[in-house]
Amino acid sequence: MISINNLDFHFGSRTLYEDASLHIKPKDKIGLIGLNGTGKSTLLRVLVGEYKPDNGTIQMSRDTTLGFLNQDLLSYQTEDSILLVAMQAFEEALVLQKKIEEVLHQFETDYRDELVDVLAKLQEQFEALDGYNIQNKAEEILEGLGFGTEELQKPLKTFSGGWRMRVMLAKILLQKPSLLLLDEPTNHLDLPSIKWLENYLENYEGALVIVSHDREFLDKTTNTTVEVAQQKLNVYAGNYSFYLEEKELRNEIQKGAFENQQSQIRQAERFIERFKAKASKAKQAQSRAKMLDKLERIDDVASDAPKVNFKFQFTVQPGRHILRLEHMSKSYGEKMIFRDTHVNIERGDKIALIGANGKGKSTLLRIIAGDEQINGKRQLGHNVIMAFYAQHQLESLHIENEILQELIEAGSKRNEMELRGVLGSFLFTGDAVFKKIKVLSGGEKSRVALAKTLISEANFLLLDEPTNHLDMQSVNILIQALEQYEGTFVVISHDRYFVENVANKIWYIEDYQLKEYPGTYHEYEYWQEQREKNNRKNGITIEKSVASKPQTVKTIAPTGNMVNLQQDLKKLNQQLKEVENQIGELENKQVNLENQLADPKIYGNSSRLQETTQQFEILKKELERKNTLWEETVQAIDELESQVKKS
Repeated sequence: MISINNLDFHFGSRTLYEDASLHIKPKDKIGLIGLNGTGKSTLLRVLVGEYKPDNGTIQMSRDTTLGFLNQDLLSYQTEDSILLVAMQAFEEALVLQKKIEEVLHQFETDYRDELVDVLAKLQEQFEALDGYNIQNKAEEILEGLGFGTEELQKPLKTFSGGWRMRVMLAKILLQKPSLLLLDEPTNHLDLPSIKWLENYLENYEGALVIVSHDREFLDKTTNTTVEVAQQKLNVYAGNYSFYLEEKELRNEIQKGAFENQQSQIRQAERFIERFKAKASKAKQAQSRAKMLDKLERIDDVASDAPKVNFKFQFTVQPGRHILRLEHMSKSYGEKMIFRDTHVNIERGDKIALIGANGKGKSTLLRIIAGDEQINGKRQLGHNVIMAFYAQHQLESLHIENEILQELIEAGSKRNEMELRGVLGSFLFTGDAVFKKIKVLSGGEKSRVALAKTLISEANFLLLDEPTNHLDMQSVNILIQALEQYEGTFVVISHDRYFVENVANKIWYIEDYQLKEYPGTYHEYEYWQEQREKNNRKNGITIEKSVASKPQTVKTIAPTGNMVNLQQDLKKLNQQLKEVENQIGELENKQVNLENQLADPKIYGNSSRLQETTQQFEILKKELERKNTLWEETVQAIDELESQVKKS
């Protein structure tokens, strides 16, 4: 379909590609990865003809059509509705539709047979293009990307940049090009929309090349990984997880070859040094010297795995309770966001707040920060020092400062070397630290603001989409930093790999209430899938169901009222019975999965083995949690029975 041969491309004096080659076949689904600045987006622009290569050829079959999603589309604005903009994908059908309308208008005054024939032909062509379904197709994709039905007739210009990007993505998907080129398609999508797009691309009939920092998205949408490294395009025949394993194996082989060659070189150099002055061995020494000169040297493996080179510092330890919100309600006019909800954050909580856009996630973070008025009670804990990272924090940067000076003035008491190390983690190296804030892009400013947040002495962090504009290496740096952070944080993110690695609690918003799942993201996702299956079976929608929320033991305060105590005791005994039934079901499932894993046949099917193993690990953790809940419930019953006896 497309053949890139011996590509050379330079930006000024900087070489991005040198003698690079790649072949893209129909139905290839390629993840294009590499460090920032290596030329991933540039390659996409070369493919669509925006940039011309300095050398080499790009051959493309005649029937190849390209669809290119890039960040430049954010600036597109029009008074047309988003439905009309998306339907521009059906250009030929729209032209026919207009002609049909013109002919129908003529029929009002002209009844010639010729017009009937013209209309019949136009309608036949229109039907052949499936023209009567183009609006339904556009509506389906727009709604899949998160737009409400009532929003489809709104003008494109009334939406923010991120939502405009979704419209442009919908238009490109509707065009169904033979090759989709997607540059960071998940940047402006929420989690439900990301999952919808994954499912769409999994079943896409054409070929894909995707640049993305979302590793789970790449895993689920690609079957080939192309790494841009050392001005070459290195192909790995699998998704991103396969690439990581394969690259580690290749690095081991290269490391072994490098060390063997270095040993041979040292032996040859010792021979030359020892015998170059001896007449009987001089010829052999000269021969070995020539051999070394001609030797094609094997490079050592350069590690691109970033390591955290800074540590969080805070000298003030907070109390046990970080923040409480009681009977909290929030609305904007008639739009309800929260209704009589409760929030409790304890010291050491690592919380990820997930879900669809528009549910109130950022609003909740601002409420926690004290930046939003609410109905209800907000109580900040003792000695809590808070730092808040969000896109609007960019406005607090001093635009005349250099980047390094901005961090020095943040008052962290770190020396220049430490601050340069922090900035290096966020892609500012060498003289780049002396750039003025005012010349930075939006993405670069957000990285500076994130670095300022991380070097503060806050013991409670609020992070709103911190992984936006970070490449995979910087995301890993942030993960490592938050893993060793001893404070408390709440983070909003749609990056599932990031959330899985930093959070021990999952928050989500449902029915205007904040709900909590006490576990990792993958455990939450499994629980949610099971919940949805059960609800579908029972004819209940998730939005209205509250029966399946995660269980906790209610703390019973002494009341001295015998009737209340007996009612509470009855409730706890009922909960104990339910938990025992759940434990029994989980143990049966565990036995079933153990039998599957004991069957030798499963090891011949890697995907089934991986899926079954993952299910087993999730189920094991769920069983541990239920057993803990059982113990807590028994303890609560014992305490309550003691109160009943005393009463």
